[in-house]
Amino acid sequence: MKYRREAQPTEDMSRKRLTGPRHGDSLGSRRRPSGILPSHVAANAVGVWGRQRLPPIIAAYKNTKAIAFCTVPSSTTKHTKAMARPLSVCKHFAHVNEQVVIEDMDLNVDKDGVVSVILDVRPYKRHQRRCPHCGKRCPGYDSMSASPRLWRALDCGGILLYLRHAPGRIQCPDHGVVTSAVPWAFHGSGFTKEFDLQVAWLAKYLPRSSIEKLMRIDWKTVGRCVERAQLHLDPDADKRRLDGLVNIGVDETSYRKGHKYMTVVVNHDTGEVVWVHENHGKSVFEKFFEDLSQEQRASIRCVSGDGARWIDDCIKQYVPHAIRCVDPFHVVQWAGDALDTMRTQIWQSLRVEARGIEKQIKNNDDPQEIRRLRAEQQVRELQATSIKHSAYTLGKGKENLTSFQSQRLALIAESQPALYKAYQLKEQLRIILKMPIDQDRYFLQKWYWRASHSRSQVIKDLARKIKRHQENIFNTIQNGLSNARIEAINNKIKLLVRRAYGFRNLQNMFAYVKLICSNVDIPLPNRPVVSLDRPVGR
Repeated sequence: MKYRREAQPTEDMSRKRLTGPRHGDSLGSRRRPSGILPSHVAANAVGVWGRQRLPPIIAAYKNTKAIAFCTVPSSTTKHTKAMARPLSVCKHFAHVNEQVVIEDMDLNVDKDGVVSVILDVRPYKRHQRRCPHCGKRCPGYDSMSASPRLWRALDCGGILLYLRHAPGRIQCPDHGVVTSAVPWAFHGSGFTKEFDLQVAWLAKYLPRSSIEKLMRIDWKTVGRCVERAQLHLDPDADKRRLDGLVNIGVDETSYRKGHKYMTVVVNHDTGEVVWVHENHGKSVFEKFFEDLSQEQRASIRCVSGDGARWIDDCIKQYVPHAIRCVDPFHVVQWAGDALDTMRTQIWQSLRVEARGIEKQIKNNDDPQEIRRLRAEQQVRELQATSIKHSAYTLGKGKENLTSFQSQRLALIAESQPALYKAYQLKEQLRIILKMPIDQDRYFLQKWYWRASHSRSQVIKDLARKIKRHQENIFNTIQNGLSNARIEAINNKIKLLVRRAYGFRNLQNMFAYVKLICSNVDIPLPNRPVVSLDRPVGR
């Protein structure tokens, strides 16, 4: 379709008043003269384009203020659609096309120079008198036209955009007298749907203070926007995520100082957070199983976690058929904690010895003996300093050590053979847990004998703990499960809390976790719509 020939914007034509949109719009039925612009806009347009025929120019004019929208001709596009009407363009800007009729428009400038546009709208008849809870069409109850409300839409070029409407009340047979729903916003929200969704998308990557500045909203409002977006994108999250559970993992993570913990349950097969609750322990994990139906409990095959006894008690009580798994990640972590405890004990003992030598020096008058004691004190202090700063060296595998850390490990092997033997036991355990199940049983038994005959009480306690969880460790290796996924999610939650500078509202935090630690895509405005009916993958 070729361009329709437009009248050239002249000085006489630009002074004519724009009488309103074409027939069918709510602002009037008189036909708008095509190509007519205010004089200053027309002068700029002629100055830029000269005498060539312009593409369609759309102008919205009210109270001597104009907003002009121009389409620039492209060398690759020869055919375009007919000229769009200004109010139709405003619908697209507010993302309410095919939803509302724009009845009026106001342009305001406050004392700080901030420009805002308010669109007076009313929903199409098919969207009116809908219950916000069930979506049913209901009879009207009364009108609230005397108290119009404002909904904030996404900014348009930095200009604040609002929708204004006075919703009436309806009589729902199920929910009683409620305010009628509007198609452009979620129930109870003062923003449009696209605004809430964009805030939720930003919350995945930015701290709330940055979102507050960018979107010009309150710091606490960000959490409420995320909560509404999560309920919209995954309304049946609690039921959907709890259906078909087979392999699950449970762990607790802190979200605030002062031993404030939350319990997180993860689906190993999808990588999603399926359940989250405040606090930790047996009473909290029991609530998870109480939320499950008998069919949902019967589908659970494996439960992985650390060596906490409350996990074992809940499994025996609610899902006795499930296989208890203690993942190798926590087993190696136990060995690392035992090694670090032993390192701290040796470091403290060396420091005490150095202080004792210093007291001997003060009570000794023999210069030769003093020189010997000072040399011995210096050796003890150097050893204590080396052991103190060897936490990262002892925590790494030999294949990952730097040259400096390898030298420090060699010094530990020479000066502290007991600590070096504990390090070897930790590394042997790490390698054994990576072996096939048939080899793992044999080598773990040999490892247990060596650890149980150690002179260190810390290593003996570690051996007894691993012996107690031996069958659960074998179950993990046989089923190929690991809590590395849930530990990664715990780190993501900690990052989320740190980036948000903490949460005062726990429900907002749980909505954050369920939305971000899931496979739900948050759509952005004017992008292709992604269906949520696809199968959830990793």
